[in-house]
Amino acid sequence: MRRKTERILEDLGCSSSSIISIAIVDNSEMAELNFNYRGKEGPTNVLSFSQSEGEKFPQPGLLGDVVISGDRASDDALQLNYTTEEMVLYLLIHGILHLIGYEHQKPDEAVTMEQKVEQIFQSFYDSKVMA
Repeated sequence: MRRKTERILEDLGCSSSSIISIAIVDNSEMAELNFNYRGKEGPTNVLSFSQSEGEKFPQPGLLGDVVISGDRASDDALQLNYTTEEMVLYLLIHGILHLIGYEHQKPDEAVTMEQKVEQIFQSFYDSKVMA
């Protein structure tokens, strides 16, 4: 996962000194996070917590945290005909894009973000390199 994350950050033009944390949790923990931070019931598949928002940055290069529900990733993978590993990669890309400023609240933002996720995701398979 570290090599994949480094590659995603590199593909996005982030500094090699960029720092993110990644956590894979179960549905129970994800539901708690989703409720506490977004006011929404139930587990979501990925949450991102940016450290670059606000007036003060805690540490230069610290992008934030990506939290992935392993349970949801497995369920989503079955529905979308991916492996769980592929789904986790897809969610990781999505989460990292949020950390660097991508959003999907508006339809045009959603299209742009989805295209970027797909582009990066496919690059792992087009190049036959699964780092």
